[in-house]
Amino acid sequence: MTHANHQLAQKFFAALSSGNVPDELLTADMTAWTTTSGTTDKARYQGGIKMLASIFSGGLAYTVDSLTAEEDRVAAEVQSRGTLLNGDVFHNVYVFLIRIRNGRIASVAEHFNPAPVTEKILPLLQVAMSKR
Repeated sequence: MTHANHQLAQKFFAALSSGNVPDELLTADMTAWTTTSGTTDKARYQGGIKMLASIFSGGLAYTVDSLTAEEDRVAAEVQSRGTLLNGDVFHNVYVFLIRIRNGRIASVAEHFNPAPVTEKILPLLQVAMSKR
């Protein structure tokens, strides 16, 4: 089980890097929590990932530094890097806690440094959301 959970987590981070987390990785009732947004449902989380990707030139790449899997949980130390559409370089560090049920992700908790998000990402997301 641990090996399968490692593989699922790796697929999840690859999907995050692509800007699209497909339904087949997630349970129907998946929930997410992030440092800046709090708790949200699956559809809103997936939409947020797509919106986030849209403000990067070439995407936001997630790199896994370590994974630890036990029972139904995966803990991951992760970094992200990308260049925003305005040319600013973005970098952040995370700790993700992923809960797995029946081979799919049931919940994600993203703990990260909110300062670079508030400084660099939120202004661009506000512009992107106003265009919708």
